[in-house]
Amino acid sequence: MGPAQIITEKVKPYLTYQVSAWVRIGKVANGSHVVNVALDVDGQWVNGGQVEINNGNRWHEVFGSFRIEKEPAKVRVYVQGPAPGVDLMVAALQVFPLDRKARFDHLRRETDKIRKRDVILRISVPDSLAGTAVRVRQTQNSFPFGSCISRGNIDNEDFRDFFVRYFNWAVFGDELKWYSTEPQPGNLNYKDADELLDFCMRNNVRARGHCIFWEVEDAVQPWVRGLRDNDLSNAVQTRLTCLLTRYKGKFEHYDVNNEMMHGSFYQDRLGKRILTDMFKTARQIDPFALLFVNDYHVEDGRDARSSPEKYVDHIVDLREGGAPIGGIGIQGHIEAPVGPAIRSALDKLGTLGLPVWFTEIDFSSASEYVRADDLEVMLRECYAHPSVEGIMLWGFWELSMSRENAHLVNAEGDLNEAGKRYVALRDEWMSHFDGDFNGGEGGEFCFRGFHGSYDVEVIAGSKRFRKTFVVEKGEDPLVISFGL
Repeated sequence: MGPAQIITEKVKPYLTYQVSAWVRIGKVANGSHVVNVALDVDGQWVNGGQVEINNGNRWHEVFGSFRIEKEPAKVRVYVQGPAPGVDLMVAALQVFPLDRKARFDHLRRETDKIRKRDVILRISVPDSLAGTAVRVRQTQNSFPFGSCISRGNIDNEDFRDFFVRYFNWAVFGDELKWYSTEPQPGNLNYKDADELLDFCMRNNVRARGHCIFWEVEDAVQPWVRGLRDNDLSNAVQTRLTCLLTRYKGKFEHYDVNNEMMHGSFYQDRLGKRILTDMFKTARQIDPFALLFVNDYHVEDGRDARSSPEKYVDHIVDLREGGAPIGGIGIQGHIEAPVGPAIRSALDKLGTLGLPVWFTEIDFSSASEYVRADDLEVMLRECYAHPSVEGIMLWGFWELSMSRENAHLVNAEGDLNEAGKRYVALRDEWMSHFDGDFNGGEGGEFCFRGFHGSYDVEVIAGSKRFRKTFVVEKGEDPLVISFGL
């Protein structure tokens, strides 16, 4: 253990604390060393952030966060690593609570810049019709908000109603994964995936394909793990051909090889080239789909293996090998999110010029109010960043969550505080306007609204006129002309 300090009196339950420090190791160090800022809370280890250091010639930033949910008897913060005998230097170690609401004001301003557009309605009304009223209602926000769904969910009417009302994208929990579609060699079963996709198409919901492969060995079914190398290579090719030919043009995204920052099954068996070959073959079979990398602990500083810098290097390496990567997936299974850390990670990933999607967001807390606060932090940060082009939750229904105490809607269909917060944010990100203007040629009604679909109703005397239009992304004002 390195430098340590008792901070018991400074830490309060249910507050989210940001951790930051600068660390450096001695120049004589060889290889890579993980340095971790940790906390000892009544004997329980809490991860406050970690970084892997390969270069003793410069300082490295560690960032992270934590929260405790009961009054502690003793809290100690300390820095640990590198290996024994290697010098460790620490500077500017800080542990401080965040003023989330103050940051929200900043995020609202950023959101206004990138998710809205000025609109000018030029309405021609006869002079004889005075006191013209205009009523503008947004009917759909075009930004992708999605959720994980499973075959068992869609038989539940309450589930279907909430999902279709509040989400416009879907991803399947297990139904498309290889261990589900081919649990035994040659025993193909696409029934559940087909029924989920049919449900999406009937409800005008777009779908992500998750996932073609999973690089973590424990997620590979036993019969695949037991194949000889040549047979494994053939099985990989068959999986790609069968899946992508069957669903060509139906899934708009694919997570090609899930969690490559945390596993190495296929590259250990078939060589590193297999990672790029998977992307190349997928593109050849379905050129319409965007092909994604997808991984976790990218945005929270908790895992040195998947820091933003390492994720960037990983993507650059794949692209240099010819992998046609079309998007970056960040899963978003996060504890105690802090806005500045998320923003920093997104800024770094944004340098690649690829769309970033949060693909599996969820939060676990016994307190639905804490869960609601965490959800709001994450959604506001994502929606306010120009590189983020989609947000997916990893479920919302109590009986269908992969983590305990992570739901937004309980088993009876009632919204808890997290669900209410989600609905409130979706409502906040819709634009509605009412106003009047004098009739005549060239009358204008101006507003700034979120991107998406709109209805406008113009009432002039005894006449009513309705028109629908779409506000796309754009820097210049959108001008729409019509007359009664």
